Amino acid sequence: MEHFNKISDLHEAFCIKPPEHPLFSVVYGEQNMCSGNNELEFSSAFYIIGFKKMKSGSMLYGKTKYDHDLGSMSFIKPQQKVAFQNVKLEEKGFLIIIHEDFLPGTALHNEIKKYSYFDYEVNEALHLSPAEEDTIWNLYFSIEKEYNNNTDELSKSIIVSHLDSMLKYAQRFYKRQFINRKQLTGFMMTKFNALLVANFEERKTKDIGLPTVAQMAEKLNISSRYLTDLLKEETGKTTLELIHLFLIGEAKNLLREGELNISEISYLLGFENTTYFSRLFRKEVGVTPKKFRGSISN
Repeated sequence: MEHFNKISDLHEAFCIKPPEHPLFSVVYGEQNMCSGNNELEFSSAFYIIGFKKMKSGSMLYGKTKYDHDLGSMSFIKPQQKVAFQNVKLEEKGFLIIIHEDFLPGTALHNEIKKYSYFDYEVNEALHLSPAEEDTIWNLYFSIEKEYNNNTDELSKSIIVSHLDSMLKYAQRFYKRQFINRKQLTGFMMTKFNALLVANFEERKTKDIGLPTVAQMAEKLNISSRYLTDLLKEETGKTTLELIHLFLIGEAKNLLREGELNISEISYLLGFENTTYFSRLFRKEVGVTPKKFRGSISN
């Protein structure tokens, strides 16, 4: 697998003309990638924002393949493994390639790391409505115009401003996508709860530890960040918070039953030590497990 530190090297690998700037480039869809049976697997030092309507081929990042019959926005972060196979873009598509060294000293240097969709799988890409597409294209053409202008002291800040707007709109459009997929979200919540119950039942006979966000996401065949954003849009709580609420709910039931002591309950729930369990219980309930049990018996 290749690793690209220079944007110019990635352009060369894609068979497109050299970039105008060593740390930033835009590629319009009419510049098709290499034709023929070409495969490229790589990681890079770049953020890559793409709107893809592919004539043919496929791409993969994370664990999932993106086929050419869909058009959508995707977001790739530095060091992420990416694979392209025989990719040819439709005329209406673009790539924006941002070297991580382009961002220090700008507002986006830290801000870009807050956008969780850079950690989504390829099948969790952003599907735009026609109106949303127009918004993104207007921003792209503003970036492209500035990119092709003669560089001056304001060029970078103008480009960064448009990029910032594009990422904020993407965040908004993802929220719309979650809302429009309420049926999917509800189904995911049902499967998530069922997994937590199954995990609890399994812990009665096996020492498997606490359920983790990564384990839940893997069993649901989606990325951890996408699962958290999906559940948060539906419930207002993160995946980890929902796991904790489930565990505390089970702890309350076990404390009410009175058959196990607090240490045994902690172990059954998967906690490595009673102190961590007691601390989490107090945080969520407001009292220690011992006081909770005492309040029941009074």
